[in-house]
Amino acid sequence: MNQAFDGLGSTRQFYQDVLQRNSIDDRGMRLDAYVHRGVRYNNAFWNGQVMVFGDGDGVVFTDFTASLDVIAHELTHGVTEHTAGLDYHNQSGALNESMSDVMGVLVKQWSLRQTADQADWLIGADIFTPGIGADALRSLKAPGQAYDNDLLGKDPQPAHMRDYVELPDTEEGDNGGVHINSGIPNKAFYVTALEIGGYAWEVAGRIWYESLRASTATTEFQEFADTTFVKAGELYGIDSAEQKAVQTGWDGVGITVTSEPTAMRGSGVPSGTDSVADVVRHLAEMSASIENLRRDLQRQAVGGGRPAPPLA
Repeated sequence: MNQAFDGLGSTRQFYQDVLQRNSIDDRGMRLDAYVHRGVRYNNAFWNGQVMVFGDGDGVVFTDFTASLDVIAHELTHGVTEHTAGLDYHNQSGALNESMSDVMGVLVKQWSLRQTADQADWLIGADIFTPGIGADALRSLKAPGQAYDNDLLGKDPQPAHMRDYVELPDTEEGDNGGVHINSGIPNKAFYVTALEIGGYAWEVAGRIWYESLRASTATTEFQEFADTTFVKAGELYGIDSAEQKAVQTGWDGVGITVTSEPTAMRGSGVPSGTDSVADVVRHLAEMSASIENLRRDLQRQAVGGGRPAPPLA
């Protein structure tokens, strides 16, 4: 019980101190948890209101409260629910899982004060029993290599889009592979964080969090990649080392970023790496047009002329 209490507290403190987020809902939500769920229950989960922890079966898994990154992973599903609300299937669902993995390892690294090159980048390394030959549930550093044994089989996660796994959007198909294809954005984050260096939660974590907040329920890999690139430019400057690191991260998994998210295309906002200057010029032109129209309307009103059509 103490481990669960400490894990919830550490996760909440991380969001407060690092990302200035006030609990899961950003409104001070109380974090409740239940331990010893069922008998030999092999899981932990967030049900939208409370955390639930199993004790493990003692054969494969041990106490699920033993892993801080697992606790932070589950609670981050709550953060995602209260921000982008990523649909839990196919690519948006894989992003949902990936965000939980990313924040899970960041909370652990923050707690241990580890730099990106010092961290193990593993999720669930502490919940396997000693008799199981497995490093962890997942590896952000090396998706597909977290475990390989007769009991569990081989870690099925891909680390590149060329190996993307097409699965049915059913419960048996892992909702389109949400726990499997999450390896792709996981690896992109790992490479980005390593390129930037230092503490991963300070820069790479901030970029990913702000990108989550800017996403929608249907955001997929390409749009999220584009958003992280744009956010890196907004936070640290166009063509900054941080923005280039983001590009390198996504290049490494077979996704080529563009200078604007898909959702912004066709919005009338100019594209390209010089879009800030273009937007300023575009707004100035619009302002001049509006001012000319205002003067025309004023002249017509004074001269009793025919009124102009209403603005749409």
